[in-house]
Amino acid sequence: MLLAHELFEPACLQDPYPLYDRLRAQAPVARVGDSAFFVVSSFEAVLEATARTDDFSSNLTATMWSQPDGTVTAFGMGEPGNPIHVLATADDPIHAAHRKLVLPRMAAKRISELEPFIAATAAELIAEAGEEFEWMSALADRLPMLVVAKLLGLPAHDVERLVSWAYASTQLLDGLVDADQLTASGIAAVELGGYLTDRFTEASANPGEDLLGDLASYCAAERVSQDTAVFMLIQLVGAGGESTASLIGSAVGILSRRPDLAELLRHDPTMIAPFLEEVLRFESPFRGHYRHVLADTELAGVSLPADSHLLLLWGAANRDEAAFENPNEFRLDRPNIKNHLAFGKGGHFCIGAALARLEARIVMSSLLATGNTVRPAGDAEWQPSLLVRRLRHLPLRLR
Repeated sequence: MLLAHELFEPACLQDPYPLYDRLRAQAPVARVGDSAFFVVSSFEAVLEATARTDDFSSNLTATMWSQPDGTVTAFGMGEPGNPIHVLATADDPIHAAHRKLVLPRMAAKRISELEPFIAATAAELIAEAGEEFEWMSALADRLPMLVVAKLLGLPAHDVERLVSWAYASTQLLDGLVDADQLTASGIAAVELGGYLTDRFTEASANPGEDLLGDLASYCAAERVSQDTAVFMLIQLVGAGGESTASLIGSAVGILSRRPDLAELLRHDPTMIAPFLEEVLRFESPFRGHYRHVLADTELAGVSLPADSHLLLLWGAANRDEAAFENPNEFRLDRPNIKNHLAFGKGGHFCIGAALARLEARIVMSSLLATGNTVRPAGDAEWQPSLLVRRLRHLPLRLR
């Protein structure tokens, strides 16, 4: 059994890997206190759970919520099959139908068309940052949302609000919110939903060549309801920039501490791709995602009752020595460097993975092209969260 408070200790939230190592060695599937939650930490068990979709639903029915007395309770998010479960939190055939509506905008040709915009925006944000700056607010949080806004058809001048709403509305998934933060998160979710409903209404009257226009047209053709379309938009805004912001933050954070790697990538840009894959493995953008246990079953020899919940720890699985040699070392010469689970696995593999990789590659190329050395200008700080592995503060100096 995993003591509930261990997951939420400040030291563990900043560096969860010692706990992950212990969990994999002692209990790859571990119950959290006496709660209905189990954390899954080994590569094999996480992989098995993603494949057993008849046993483990992607519906986000509850999240862990840390209590002042050190226990964990469930924060309910909606019963299995509730219409709020869309795209990533839906099960097939609903998930497949939603994915089919979005996929054309995420096709390779469409993504490549965004490259000039991403490159110009990245160069502009880097130039604006100056010589000493906080990387996340200067670029890592802003660029992905600018790209999401362009993809969806939202005004660029709304991006600051969108970033604020997105991070605030998903904060309740972090597991650490107090009453005031819970209220603020709820308000942000309502405001984001209202904003996207208004934009959807406008797109219904005048569909554009963007995802908003696509969904409005699908709604008119009765392929999707307006409520479902808006829920999909909320998810795309709320999580669409998260993995990319995490990847860009972690990549540059590692680069700032490893000038040898910066020189290698500057002299051999072909190494940027494997560098980013190793970043994804080493600091997976999402610490974990939940699954709902549909009926009494077992995983890795552990009995799981119906209506209990799994937290699949991608970050722990990607540091499993059974899958990766010397997993706590950052290495670019891994033969299986792309075999990580940072973007999930199977039918729910992240629909935006190719776009996230493209954005990160362009940012790295743009930053290295300045010829400047990137160095830390203070201590980095991770967002305290069970869900995301994203730097919220990364002070840097270019010289």
